Amino acid sequence: MRLFKDLAVERRKKVRFPLNRELRYKVLEGGAIVESGMGTTLDMGSGGVAFRTDHLLQAGSFIELSISWPVLLEGSCPMRLIVFGRVRRSAGRQSACTMDKYEFRTQSRAVQPIAPVRADSMLQRWAGNLRKESVKSVSV
Repeated sequence: MRLFKDLAVERRKKVRFPLNRELRYKVLEGGAIVESGMGTTLDMGSGGVAFRTDHLLQAGSFIELSISWPVLLEGSCPMRLIVFGRVRRSAGRQSACTMDKYEFRTQSRAVQPIAPVRADSMLQRWAGNLRKESVKSVSV
């Protein structure tokens, strides 16, 4: 009976690993970046990321996370994991998103302030392409 209860509580298909790292995020709604800010990861797996921010995020929104990576490239260069996905749930300050696309980038050694939002954001291009693909698959 205990095993059945444990399985009923855990709905994830992929394993998540506890990871407490600084992150920055951008939220896209209606083709425009409507919010950006900072937060902290709670856990992560190949299917998604759970994290904490200062604001409630809207479920279904496209999101880009830029997460400080705990390992240095060649032992000296800081890295960031860039995640593109959708907010699946948000309750209070805690949210979870899918990990639909990701890439690693090098980061500067000094902490940079949050940059102004560019009009040609990679998040906007990714979400636009995803929308086009879903329209193609529906019409075929």
